[in-house]
Amino acid sequence: NIFRLSGDLSHLLAICLLLWKIWKSRSCAGLSGKSQILFALVFITRYLDLFTTFVSAYNTSMKIIYIAASSFTVFLIFYKFKATYDGNHDTFRVEFLLVPVAGLSVLVNHELSVMEVLWTFSIYLESVAILPQLFMINKTGEAESITSHYLFAQGLYRGLYIFNWVYRYYTEAFFDLIAIVAGCVQTALYCDFFYLY
Repeated sequence: NIFRLSGDLSHLLAICLLLWKIWKSRSCAGLSGKSQILFALVFITRYLDLFTTFVSAYNTSMKIIYIAASSFTVFLIFYKFKATYDGNHDTFRVEFLLVPVAGLSVLVNHELSVMEVLWTFSIYLESVAILPQLFMINKTGEAESITSHYLFAQGLYRGLYIFNWVYRYYTEAFFDLIAIVAGCVQTALYCDFFYLY
């Protein structure tokens, strides 16, 4: 549907903006490496079914792009442009996200299987993975315009996915409470950023 496709394209735009910013400026200043590690973990745990389930060429391509792009972003931040990474301001304690998310994904999921728990973990983690970036912006008191554009495109992706869920509910009678609640939490975090900046 148009909302899901637009959301996917907005998400892809966000990733491309981020990679373009890092590559063009040859710097990862202002970016939270911790958020990017969390996003890489989101995509790796969510798309493990890449090896077991084929939905469509589009679906498979997007999974590969998300895993590769997020992994490449982490590589750029921690290896290629490591000298420009501001670890002194990227101080969010990610264990305060990882431990509760891991516990919740074991307790609240659709089915207690490894693939389902990892998928659920990725959904919960994605909803809060931006917190280290927002914490860093709050700590430094500034967000570069490209970082703001990246965050706007990420927020737009989430907002469009809310419309996707509404559309799917009315056209397919599809309702996934886990994805909807986590997506609304994530959208609220982005709205907070938009309100402040």
